[in-house]
Amino acid sequence: MAHPERVFTTGQVARICRVAPRTVSKWFDSGQLRGYRIPGSRDRRIPVEHLVRFMRKHGLPMGDLETGRTRVLIVDGRGELTDLIGRALDESGHFEARTAESAFEAGAVVAQFQPRVILADVDLPGIDGRTLSRYLASVSELADVQLVALSASLTAANREALLQEGFDETLAKPFDIHQLIETIDRCMAVPT
Repeated sequence: MAHPERVFTTGQVARICRVAPRTVSKWFDSGQLRGYRIPGSRDRRIPVEHLVRFMRKHGLPMGDLETGRTRVLIVDGRGELTDLIGRALDESGHFEARTAESAFEAGAVVAQFQPRVILADVDLPGIDGRTLSRYLASVSELADVQLVALSASLTAANREALLQEGFDETLAKPFDIHQLIETIDRCMAVPT
């Protein structure tokens, strides 16, 4: 098991299993999902081995819990470049990447793929940072998705504006794969 976290909150389990937190609480309270309560608190904690056992028993998709790889969606209109970035991330062994060439296509991929990080070219027509970040925040299963703005015209002023709109990080184009991985790692290090 390559997953760095060994114990999960009910909220984290809900995101992993793609259910509401109250559903996880019911599983826990009924004894179906084993774990423990924090002394002096109602907070529940579920060790990773109990979660994996529960998910396998009930046929729930393991996603990045089993592989330990972070799911990344790259939204960029330049298909060949996007595919190249996706392959480089996949080959690093730490990421599972999918690509989309438009905001519309990205919506379909997000629903199916459930990425942890979205890299979005904000210079693309139809990519509105504020709308994208508000949409992600409004869907409970996607609220913890980390959003990275990619731009060939990134200035200090529009970087600040993108961060105010809800992006977690920005990255100026052109970039190399090491800069991209460092940016993703910085996003993932932020407590969610």
